Amino acid sequence: MASTAHPDAQEGTASGVLARMSARGHEQVVFASDPASGYRAIVAIHSTRIGPALGGTRMWAYATEEAALTDALRLSEGMTYKAAAAGVPFGGGKSVVIADPKTADRPAVFRAHGRAVEGLGGRYITSVDIGTSPDDMRYVREETTHVGGLPTTVGDPSPATARGVQRAIEASLHHVRGSADLAGRTIAIQGLGHVGYHLARMLHDAGARLIASDTNDERAARVAKEFGAQIVAPESIHTAKADVFAPCAFGAGLSPATIPALRCEVVAGAANNQLLSDADGALLEKRSIAYAPDFIANAGGLIYLCQEVAGWTAERVARTLEGIFDTTVAVFDAASKRGIPSSEAAVQITRERLNAAPRLATGRPR
Repeated sequence: MASTAHPDAQEGTASGVLARMSARGHEQVVFASDPASGYRAIVAIHSTRIGPALGGTRMWAYATEEAALTDALRLSEGMTYKAAAAGVPFGGGKSVVIADPKTADRPAVFRAHGRAVEGLGGRYITSVDIGTSPDDMRYVREETTHVGGLPTTVGDPSPATARGVQRAIEASLHHVRGSADLAGRTIAIQGLGHVGYHLARMLHDAGARLIASDTNDERAARVAKEFGAQIVAPESIHTAKADVFAPCAFGAGLSPATIPALRCEVVAGAANNQLLSDADGALLEKRSIAYAPDFIANAGGLIYLCQEVAGWTAERVARTLEGIFDTTVAVFDAASKRGIPSSEAAVQITRERLNAAPRLATGRPR
């Protein structure tokens, strides 16, 4: 396997990457490959200020290497904010494996990925993300100890992520309606993968009515059968009339093209990087739509992994997970007081916490 921390050597993809790293505050970007297995990946470490960078590995058939790099940079930065806002002892990182999840030689690819992670000496800890599973992490674990989300330990963090999103939805409803009660509320869920499915289950159990969409017909049919969800076409979910729109698929779905079509009072979901650009938070604010910033709402999976990689007790994890409600309320309160969109308030609060935190050694927390 070959890897490099000098992305300028990678023609095309790395053009200007050092400037992009500097602009976002990234510490390190590693390009790695293993021709024998077909493994090609980018590992982005945004920050190790308060602990080793923690972030999942996403496997996707990116159209271009540039798209993969953009995803890695944005996702890893989001993980830094997510960890700081949630109060967990980690920085932000992310891996993207450029491959088709349906055809890749998963054992060979993830062993190669484990070797790439091991080469970072503990600065980065990985886990599951879109396109990967706890079983894949078993192969990573054969090559490195710097991995979480194994099926033999705490397992899939998706239910915890969904619970955190539920608490953010409840806090947002409390902000706009004065009540966090989900009974009788209509919630539109975009994306019914691991997190979207568990969120649908939890919201259904709480008495909510569901409208849902997914590009996978089997997943959509399952949620319709089990939870009575009304299924709509993926291109129509933005325009569904609902109390809450919960984006749980890929990011960048909230944009000048989609925000004017929203028919909801709240946006709160599990997707990372939901806003196409920072300016789109102001568009939501202008439409009087309460936005629970994504890195606040979807921190549950990261919190859950602290059992495995930071030695937290289940009780501490549960307490911190439930605290997403209070954190979301605090963001709305700060936004009101500062006269800025909630997306901007969340970033300001988190940067203030990061700047106040002492710089720590990046060994694994105990």
